[in-house]
Amino acid sequence: MAGILEGKVVAVTGAGRGIGREIALLCAREGAAVVINDPGVGGGGEGGEAGPAEQTARDIVEAGGQGVANLASVADPAGAATIVEDAVKRFGRIDAVVNNAGILRDTIWHKMSHEDWRAVIDVHLNGAFNVSKAATPYFREQGSGSFVHFTSTSGLIGNIGQANYSAAKLGIVGLSQSIALDMARVGVRSNCIAPFAWSRMTASIPAETPEAKERVARLQTMSADKIAPLVAYLASDLSADVSNQIFAVRKNEIVLFSKPRPIRSMTKLEGWTPQAIADELAPSFRPSFARADEVSAHVFPYDPI
Repeated sequence: MAGILEGKVVAVTGAGRGIGREIALLCAREGAAVVINDPGVGGGGEGGEAGPAEQTARDIVEAGGQGVANLASVADPAGAATIVEDAVKRFGRIDAVVNNAGILRDTIWHKMSHEDWRAVIDVHLNGAFNVSKAATPYFREQGSGSFVHFTSTSGLIGNIGQANYSAAKLGIVGLSQSIALDMARVGVRSNCIAPFAWSRMTASIPAETPEAKERVARLQTMSADKIAPLVAYLASDLSADVSNQIFAVRKNEIVLFSKPRPIRSMTKLEGWTPQAIADELAPSFRPSFARADEVSAHVFPYDPI
């Protein structure tokens, strides 16, 4: 029986380890030829080695699939372009781009350096832009294509010590939404996934308080392979009518996130003064305020299913 990605070519960034590796392996099992991009850097973007990408490619080929390693950094526009070029040169086309690559430089806001900010934005947000931009001419010419971008609840909800990562991940949502709108007329779709999974990235989460330890314990029960089926679906023709959406995967649960929508409104015909806002508007709005310390554990307080 043919897989749902038979005849497709999929490029997966950050595919040497963790979630990206599981995505690449499943896409290959579903019949896709896969470009496995990973420069093999450390969790903070340091160093680099060919081993992770080459091992994933080797595992795919040894299982009877088609895979090729690419070691470029997505933060470099020229390097990002080689990911798509390798797909076209090796396999003749590109059908889906999975923007999964990422690094972390976590630190509390008042200690965050310009370099920590720039490095994370470059890989996550600029990297997603660079690879997507490189694939776009091919998608436009063939009148089809799927972008799958990885966001995070750190961006959708917020997280402590991750201003750079949170900003990048919410920026990716904005990028995906605009791509979906701009490219709809040529048959191209764009969606986001916020993954819950224990990986090298989430292993860096500090666990010093009882609440943080509980959160990490939950994450440790959620394996990276649980994310891959939704990616394969979104990369396939089965999702031809699905675009401009934000999903999350939490073990065996798939979540659809809403986009920001107005929830309260108050009009003052004579116009507002600061004092009137304090006296009239704030008391009315306050029951609908998000809690000031809200993180994803408050939105998902239950054990993963």
